[in-house]
Amino acid sequence: MLSAVVDLLCCPVCRAPFECADRTLWCGQGHSFDLAKQGYVTLLGGAGNSFRSDTSEMLSARTRFLDGGFFDPIMTAVSGNCEDGAAVLDVGAGTGHYLAAAVHHAGGRGVGLDLSKLAARQISRRSGPIGAVVADGWQPFPIADGMIDVALSIFSPRNVPEFSRVLAPGGRLIVVSPTPRHLTEIVEAVGMIGVDKDKAVRIGNSMSGHFTRAERTLVEYPIALSHTQVADVVLMGPSAFHLTERDVASRLSGYPDPMTVTVSVTVAVYQADSVTDS
Repeated sequence: MLSAVVDLLCCPVCRAPFECADRTLWCGQGHSFDLAKQGYVTLLGGAGNSFRSDTSEMLSARTRFLDGGFFDPIMTAVSGNCEDGAAVLDVGAGTGHYLAAAVHHAGGRGVGLDLSKLAARQISRRSGPIGAVVADGWQPFPIADGMIDVALSIFSPRNVPEFSRVLAPGGRLIVVSPTPRHLTEIVEAVGMIGVDKDKAVRIGNSMSGHFTRAERTLVEYPIALSHTQVADVVLMGPSAFHLTERDVASRLSGYPDPMTVTVSVTVAVYQADSVTDS
């Protein structure tokens, strides 16, 4: 329902506010963007990118896995940080799973940004006041200054200056990132891309000068996954670009079915640093 969040958006060309009429977003400078028939809008800036977006197979695997409830404790931890009526922005929103839960919990509204048009289609099918936008998370967000109450970065890159710009006074950024223990049994068995042991330090360094961490919670628990579910975990993320379903099945031969797997992530809440005049 893009119409419910038009006031949160801005033109990617000139940064002017939008109006919506006849399935078109247009700004006062004459730039216009047509809505796709599925309900999302593409607001890519002029600069190109070198990143690969999610494929339909990756999104299908992610949907099956997340709908299985295996990451529900993570979803609950994220949603619990969204206050009533919050305007929520999810960058790298994927299927919109976490965004929809946050919006529902807060009784608010949300925007899901993703580079993949296939992902935007899935986000646009979510019920409630949620708008889907195709945009590059490393470019300036097509989001107006100071309009977002809660921004989400869940297993996705963090354009820290842009998060700082779009957050309203008192707003918060929620970052979910894996620890080195996350899915380690699958990493060892299959050769899935693992977690850099210095990741937490790099995240902290990237936030410096823009955000101060207010809270950090470890969410860690075991889950039992069939070999089919393990394949979905592997193939729903970047490992899908160098592993196939056949590769996963072959490498799991001899491992118990189901496997016990560790989920281990941190859910960190950041407050924007106040800016004072010199």
